[in-house]
Amino acid sequence: MQEMQQPGSLRQLDSKITATRPLDIFIFNVQRLEGNKFNSHNEQLNYLKKLGFNVNPIHEYCTSIDEAVQAINKIGENRDGLSFGIDGAVIKVDELDIREKLGVTAKTPRWAIAYKYPPEQKQTILKDIICQVGRTGAITPMAILEPVRVAGSLISKTTLHNEDFVKEKDLKIGDTVIIQKAGDVIPEVVSVVKEKRTGEEKEFSMPTHCPVCGAPAVREDGESVTRCTGIECSAKALRSIVHFSSKVGMDIDGLGYSIIEQLIDRELIKEIADIYTLKLEDIASLKKNGKKFAQNLIDAINESKNNDLSKLITALGIRHVGSKLAKTLAKKYKTMDNLMNASLEALIMQDDVGEITANSIYDFFKQDQTIDLINKLKQAGVNMESLEEESADNRFEGMTFVLTGALQEYTRDQASEIIEKLGGKTSSSVSKKTTYVLAGEDAGSKLTKAQQLGVAIITEEEFKKMCN
Repeated sequence: MQEMQQPGSLRQLDSKITATRPLDIFIFNVQRLEGNKFNSHNEQLNYLKKLGFNVNPIHEYCTSIDEAVQAINKIGENRDGLSFGIDGAVIKVDELDIREKLGVTAKTPRWAIAYKYPPEQKQTILKDIICQVGRTGAITPMAILEPVRVAGSLISKTTLHNEDFVKEKDLKIGDTVIIQKAGDVIPEVVSVVKEKRTGEEKEFSMPTHCPVCGAPAVREDGESVTRCTGIECSAKALRSIVHFSSKVGMDIDGLGYSIIEQLIDRELIKEIADIYTLKLEDIASLKKNGKKFAQNLIDAINESKNNDLSKLITALGIRHVGSKLAKTLAKKYKTMDNLMNASLEALIMQDDVGEITANSIYDFFKQDQTIDLINKLKQAGVNMESLEEESADNRFEGMTFVLTGALQEYTRDQASEIIEKLGGKTSSSVSKKTTYVLAGEDAGSKLTKAQQLGVAIITEEEFKKMCN
């Protein structure tokens, strides 16, 4: 089958759409014909043609492998002139009796082999490089090309991946470039035709601010991606709202990916703060007989307003800040305002906060979008203070615990919470700075490393005595 307009035509759910597509087909085989026996595939093709079926005109009977190679080369040289796209040619044994003897494997016949042509390459002009913002905030340069037909498709744009790719290829706006389809599917820029440069080409630079929302765009050391840092950027609204509502974030039960997607599609929400302006009827409209679901979700949204400050910090999705560090920050600064006003120097001096993380926190809270969001959440009644009571018992102060193996009376989270309430810290890896390794059943490599380093190992029973 050769499709003349666009891929997926035969897979349309609506057959009326398929009917509008100018499709054509080549018949290439007679599977069964009562009262007639063919000796060769070539006979079959001639018979089909005689009956009026559309047979691929590009086929050739060869008497030797040398002739077959010549035929493949000839087809490859003329592929640009064909009215349909091809990516290779197939050599088949002609005699059907021999095919029968050769048989087939689980996936392919032994009597045929395919030859793939190198990707078709064309020259065109790189008219411009624009930047698109993905759902994660990744800013990707996109090549805008003088439209050119490659391997059956009209190509007018393609991704340039990242800043390093542009520099590696030495791409400039106005360049003549060579493009191809990787695997005959995905368009890609292969190289620049530098001898065609006129001197009027323009250098490309990655934007310093997000092209969608205007927030600072940052590329961190060791990464190839430049990212938008704006919390209210519409390009990454779905991802931001999903994280904010997730279990590790504000834990809004019922507000999952598909519901958020529907709310955004219907323009009922555009950013995180809009969650707290949703009305019962807005949510109920998403489902048939959805009033009960809507009421449950409204209750969950209202309940999330009472979360501890640490949950809100996690939900904001600050780069390099997970739930563990969020708890540390909430315990240290007590209120959101204190954290927002913390100096860079104070953040760097905070335990468990390195220079990169400190800069990320500091820059995040200095952005207009962040300040706007926090103000909207305050107005909605979202809690901005740490609810954790100060403990007078800091017996584990200065100690670091590593938990490994299965505990009987506690979950890992419960044990970690006890340690933190008593002034201690937990870590996921064993080092010389580790004070204790709490080892449960089937403890693995962490226990072995603790033994090698001479770190004190305690049982669950010993841990309980230390806590009482």
